[in-house]
Amino acid sequence: MKIEGFIFNFFGIFAGAVALVYWFWAKDPTGTAALTLCAGLGFLVGGYLVFTGRRIGMRPQDLPDAEVVDGAGELGHFTPGSYYPFFLGASASVTAMGLAFGIWLSILGAVLTFAFAVCLVMENFWHPALPEDEVPTH
Repeated sequence: MKIEGFIFNFFGIFAGAVALVYWFWAKDPTGTAALTLCAGLGFLVGGYLVFTGRRIGMRPQDLPDAEVVDGAGELGHFTPGSYYPFFLGASASVTAMGLAFGIWLSILGAVLTFAFAVCLVMENFWHPALPEDEVPTH
């Protein structure tokens, strides 16, 4: 993960340098703010990846002499499918529409957004995966 972190940090440095050049050349606050935010997001992701890479150590794909077999095994639990992201996006757009149509719609959308966010996060705790002996085979 360190390599990925360095790539994102390099992007942050590049976007920051471009923001400085853009500010002195164009004197446009909007473009400068956008480039500065891009630099900040690059540093945010890059910093996370570098610190996580230090914490978990080297992965098989980070080792120059790794074999395909080194990456075998369980990677974790992944939800097979969920409708909650769709409802979360729809309720967030209802919240945004409330800014135009009335505060009552924003409140309703915010409540729905919070409820669907909780449902999305807690989905695997409420509906755990089937035990190995009950997994259907196709």
